[in-house]
Amino acid sequence: MIQDTHSNTSAQTNAMQSSISNQTFDTKNNKMAMTEQQVLIAGGGHVGLSFALLLAHHGIASTLLEKMSYPTISPNDDSTRSHYLDSRNTALSRRTVQIYQEIGLWDELQSHACRIDAVQISEQGSFGRAQLNKAEEQVESFGQVMENAWLGRKLLLAAQQEPLITLIDNANVIAVEQQSDGVTLSFSYYDEEEHEQQLQASVLVACDGRDSTVRQLLGIDTTTYDYQQTAIVGVVETDKPHEHKAIERFSPAGPLAVLPLTDPAGDGNEEYQQGYRRSVVWVCPTGEEDKYLEDDAHFLATLQQAFGERAGKFVAAGRRGAYPLTRVLADKQADGRCVIMGNAAHTLHPVAGQGFNLCMRDAHVLAQMMSAQVLKGADIGDPTLLKRYEKARQTDQKRVIRFCDAVVHGFTHPNPAVKLARNVALIAFDKLPNIKPLVANYAMGLKS
Repeated sequence: MIQDTHSNTSAQTNAMQSSISNQTFDTKNNKMAMTEQQVLIAGGGHVGLSFALLLAHHGIASTLLEKMSYPTISPNDDSTRSHYLDSRNTALSRRTVQIYQEIGLWDELQSHACRIDAVQISEQGSFGRAQLNKAEEQVESFGQVMENAWLGRKLLLAAQQEPLITLIDNANVIAVEQQSDGVTLSFSYYDEEEHEQQLQASVLVACDGRDSTVRQLLGIDTTTYDYQQTAIVGVVETDKPHEHKAIERFSPAGPLAVLPLTDPAGDGNEEYQQGYRRSVVWVCPTGEEDKYLEDDAHFLATLQQAFGERAGKFVAAGRRGAYPLTRVLADKQADGRCVIMGNAAHTLHPVAGQGFNLCMRDAHVLAQMMSAQVLKGADIGDPTLLKRYEKARQTDQKRVIRFCDAVVHGFTHPNPAVKLARNVALIAFDKLPNIKPLVANYAMGLKS
């Protein structure tokens, strides 16, 4: 998330000293009346904000705590990016786009999103290749790519304008206690000196990241796997327009991806033409990342060697970040009146861009289940309900995890027989009828 500093002490104090009041039925926005039920969300990144907005769409109030400082954003604030080539990005599946459409947010997001019309898949130094095309699959697009900075700003602005969402930033969770009828969350915040505060709710949803504090406080263990890979993430410019094509390339070091990005009008870079910016994810063995971070010329030359002329010539690169890749899975995602969600529940390899989209499907399902409870006048934090949610999401989650690991291990295995088999499989995927639609629907998140 964006980490601008601003003063929010009085707003925090007021929010912490008052409980969430009942909400009346809003006929204009078709929101159901909120009963005396309360949801706490720990973690205000993209998943936490999206979940709060999903709940608000169903008329359910929530209080969201974030340890960082939120920036102050006005409705007319479409500030330019700090630099043409600096950003991290998220690939939004077609299903994720549909979810944002359901809550009326996609029109705001779309102006900063770049659609994916085609996906090219190949392996460096091998004959296998395949392509997905939106016309053949009869879809509007396979998904959208959006800069994290824009996505975060739009989600935060929507949450700040939503009366059913109370935002508390600069809040560090320090304790969680469960009772038979609720959860008590203790947190600290600073106002010249440190203060502690407590909030009570019917349910607590932890969206506080891979190293989740809430998960640790609840004593929930994790199963981890170190891929011994590091993702180099950044933005590059090519001399050839992307034409809305995503390129997936597999190398001996690991999977690589180049995704199309927008060049919105008015971003202050008139010397650049639209369609030449691309997001890149370059995976290398852990320990080799420094040479790709510090030397632009080496990074661009390595990309050129790996991708050939598929993307044109790589002519410029921005600042890059390095992220060690580790699969982290919570041993359970429902514990009493607490739910573990987002990267706190499952942190995956970025090979197919499935991580955030899986989180969005989780959030969508839980919001619907909670809405059904409210409409029945039932307990929104009923542990039985939360266990049903956990069970309902197992099939989709396990399928995505298996798929990601199969791709990572299958395309990095050095055995010549395995290499031959995967290239034959790519050609079969490209040529055999009825296979592409199944894979395309899966990648778009439409089969869950």
